Parts: sequence; structure tokens; C-alpha cells
Amino acid sequence: MLYLLRMLLMGLNFIVAGVLGVLLGICRPFNPDNSRLCARLYALPAMWILRLRVQAQVDSLHHKPNSCVIIANHQSNYDLFVFGTVVPYRTVCIGKKSLKWVPLFGQLFWLAGNVLIDRGNAQKARRSMLTTTHTLQHEDTSIWVFPEGTRNLGETLLEFKKGAFQMAIAAGVPIVPVCVSTYVKHMKLNRWNSGEVLIRSLPAIPTTGLTLDDMPQLMLTCRAQMLDCIEAMDKELQAVSCRSELAREGRSR
Repeated sequence: MLYLLRMLLMGLNFIVAGVLGVLLGICRPFNPDNSRLCARLYALPAMWILRLRVQAQVDSLHHKPNSCVIIANHQSNYDLFVFGTVVPYRTVCIGKKSLKWVPLFGQLFWLAGNVLIDRGNAQKARRSMLTTTHTLQHEDTSIWVFPEGTRNLGETLLEFKKGAFQMAIAAGVPIVPVCVSTYVKHMKLNRWNSGEVLIRSLPAIPTTGLTLDDMPQLMLTCRAQMLDCIEAMDKELQAVSCRSELAREGRSR
């Protein structure tokens, strides 16, 4: 019953936030800070509805350089709400072109100044990447990318795609990794408190002076750091869960 109520409220939240986001986009189209504001419109009510407790330690994200490439692990559509609480100022996202057909959200995504890439057309995708590189270099705007390229419910990170790292090297801007704990499999949406989520950002990784020859090692370095961080957060949450279970057992005796 609680799960169904939550899904109904989430659907309502999606519609209301979409309408407000489209209105914001119409009032100031393609403003690079629209993404942050729209993310909050979705995320803040959603966290109240879902009763997910998010603990964020993201100092390196809040104090990021004016322009950088932010990379994050991608688990599910709930990432919109979980990461929406920490999207920094003047940050846009890269998404697939098909998103523009999603009612309200697609129009909001476009008006918010985000980048839509046609992955089936190499020439258009390359042109979009060049535009994004110019944005990083000249407009004090950061780009948020999910380098796995798709949602991942597995036990480890998928191999990273090259696009985010090509952009960072071409623009000479640092990369800021952001990690979220493995939360999707552990959410209990039929309980009042549905779970805990940890988000941590890692120190910026500079790319100044790097060339495309350095890209494979850069990708390996970023992926290794993120794997270590996610594993540490998962162990931390597991330990908290075990202590809570022991405490409940002690009270029931």
C-alpha cells in the first residue's frame, strides 16, 4: 500500500516539477543554471516522498573549478532525484537525443541548456562534443556525464566510454568524480524509511598538458578511484545496517 501511494505521489511530482521546469526554461531559455534549479524541483519533493536519507560529502564538488567535467556512476532513473540534491551551480548534463521525446522532461532538459547527442550519427555526435568543449573553455560551465553510458545494476562499474575524458583533455579542464553508494537494490519502498544513500565527491583530477595518448590511463585512474570509494561507502552502510539489526534484536528480547 505504501509503495503504491509513493509511486502515485512520485508521478504527480514528476508532472508538477516538469511543468515548473518548462516554465523556468521558457522564462530564461538555455541558461546553464537551469539544470541545477530543475534538479532541485525534482529531487527535494522526491526525497521527502521516498524517505530516502541522503548523506552527501561533496566539498570538492561545491568548490569545483568554474569549468570541469563531472563524472558519476549511474544506477537507475532514481539518480535524477538522488543526484539532484548535489548538482552544482552552472552545470549541464549530456543525454541521448531520444530524451527530447519524453513529455515535459524532454522539453525541460533541452530548455535547461543540456546537451543532446545523437549516438547513432557519429558526425552529429562529434559536432556536439566540439560545442561542449567550447562551452567548457569559454562559458564557465561544467558538464555532468555518466561515463558508463547506461544504467548499471551490477556489482561493479561498467567500462567507461571515452567521451567525457576526450572533452576534459580537449578543453584542458579537470575531472571531478562523484560516487553514490549502491542504493537501488537496498531500497525498501514499502517501509516508512526506505533506506540510506551516501554520496561523495573525490578531489579534482587535472588534465592540463595531457594528450589523447594519456586518455586510457586517465580513464583507469578515475574508474579505480570511484570503485574504491563506492566499495568503502557500501561497507560503511552495511556496518550501520548490521548494528541497527542487532539493536532491534536486543530490544525484542
